[in-house]
Amino acid sequence: MLTRCGADVTVIMTASAQKFITPLTFRTLSRNPVITNLFDERNPSEPIHVSIAEAAELIVIAPATANVIGKIASGIADDMLTCVAMASAAPIVIAPAMNDRMYRNRFVQRNIKELEKAGMIFVGPEEGRLASGKTGIGRMSEPEDIVRAIEKALPRRS
Repeated sequence: MLTRCGADVTVIMTASAQKFITPLTFRTLSRNPVITNLFDERNPSEPIHVSIAEAAELIVIAPATANVIGKIASGIADDMLTCVAMASAAPIVIAPAMNDRMYRNRFVQRNIKELEKAGMIFVGPEEGRLASGKTGIGRMSEPEDIVRAIEKALPRRS
């Protein structure tokens, strides 16, 4: 949806994300190389996480697991996604997706509140059918809702 709107999208996939979907899918959709490894340096004099962070107008983390939310809230930068999030001054939109019990966990809720206080924008999660087959809060928001949140969060151009 973003590329159809004219956005230049760089996809960063964590190791866990790659177990669900292949980088080829996102390379095809984004028409850009997919970043899968913190040590995939194209130019050793300019770390890729810094160049991506500086170039980004906006960062979207979707789906955002309890793990990645906790890492960012704790200042942990141990993969490409968290390094870029830490190194960027761009707005960050986070679309949580997880089990309902995980989402309601007091530590996850604390982390979400901390990130909101820091200015990060959350969209969702929604109530609905979860990956476990159960129904509850934790389903990632629909792509259209995430795109609306992105449009609102993008810096206005003059």
